[in-house]
Amino acid sequence: MLYTKAKLLSVVISTTLLLTACNQDVSSSQGEGFNDGSGGDNTNTDFNQLALITSLTDNVISPTFESFKSEAQKQTNAITDYCESEHSFSNSTINESALNEAKMNAQLQWRATMDVWQQAELMQLGPLSVDDNLLRNKIYSWPNVNTCGVDYDVVFFNEGLVNGQPYNIALRTASRKGLDALEYLLFNTNLNDSCTVSAPPAAWVSFTDTERKTARCDYAVEVAQDIVTNADSLLSQWNNENGYANRLKQAGTSGSIFSTDHDAVNRLSDALFYLDSFTKDEKIAIPVGLLANSCGSSACSNDVESPYSMHSLTNIKNNILAFEKLFTGNQGIGFNDYLIDVGSTTTATEMQANITKALTAIEQLTTTLSNTLDNSPEQVEQIHTDVKDITDQLKTDFITSLALELPATSAGDND
Repeated sequence: MLYTKAKLLSVVISTTLLLTACNQDVSSSQGEGFNDGSGGDNTNTDFNQLALITSLTDNVISPTFESFKSEAQKQTNAITDYCESEHSFSNSTINESALNEAKMNAQLQWRATMDVWQQAELMQLGPLSVDDNLLRNKIYSWPNVNTCGVDYDVVFFNEGLVNGQPYNIALRTASRKGLDALEYLLFNTNLNDSCTVSAPPAAWVSFTDTERKTARCDYAVEVAQDIVTNADSLLSQWNNENGYANRLKQAGTSGSIFSTDHDAVNRLSDALFYLDSFTKDEKIAIPVGLLANSCGSSACSNDVESPYSMHSLTNIKNNILAFEKLFTGNQGIGFNDYLIDVGSTTTATEMQANITKALTAIEQLTTTLSNTLDNSPEQVEQIHTDVKDITDQLKTDFITSLALELPATSAGDND
């Protein structure tokens, strides 16, 4: 045990010295064979890895998925109420104040549902990761969003037909439905179509403004119900007797899909890297211009995640909160306990401090991400730096100390 810890410490020190000699910041030291299992596949301590797996499964992931199903059902109810109000207003049976209240309730419930989903985004395991994230994309396809496609499906659903066949939302592509489509339907006040390349739906051109509003809300109800269907599927595949939750907790036993408990821990740790490739890069670096965006290389509010609801900053915050729950075990056993057990208390302490620092930086902003990008992009750059501090340690000290492998999406990433 002492030998293993000494060897791990030597790897960390050697990595740091190598990067320092090359005048690079310590962000990643991956190369061929780096943490690919060739240097040993376990920490060789007496830490109870099955207890960690059970804690994260039962105290963090399962409650998040269950909460999402509950919020998704509330979302369907709120959007149904709003759509009934939209039809009633078109028939002059309620006033505008009642309509606006119903719409605001639907929007608030979308935000509540999205808050939980943004935490689930860091828990893409089992049913959310198989088949190229098929189920995940049905619920939320971002960054693959097609608002013109949503416009077409509003018309298709209104007509009940697609290419002569009965409309079936389950058969529609992910970018035309899900939480991102709902955002467009609930928050976009422009009643024109959003098609800029292809021609707009012919029927949409002939709709009155009232018909456009009711057609959009009718389709929003259908989309919301489809999200509940997919939330049910997620819970079933996660919680049933042979579901992924039990497969994780049976790691290392006879017939398990995980030959060792450490393999299951590695799959759980893979989920943490969403913070690196999606939160840090897609949600922050691209809009602020640290990576190429639709404005070239300058701050670009057009590229934020949730442009209609202005919920982008809250999405980032919930990603970090979910990372923290997985890291700490949400008052149960977490990865921080594992780090402490193998002698990497400094890494555990510093990662928690960096998580707190990033959350504080977000909470200090008094306006939306879009407005901050337009007026104070340096504040967004600071959030990127704070999140990068977390992911730099994730890709080096964290995986090295726990003898884990980098996910394929992060191998060779030096950002």
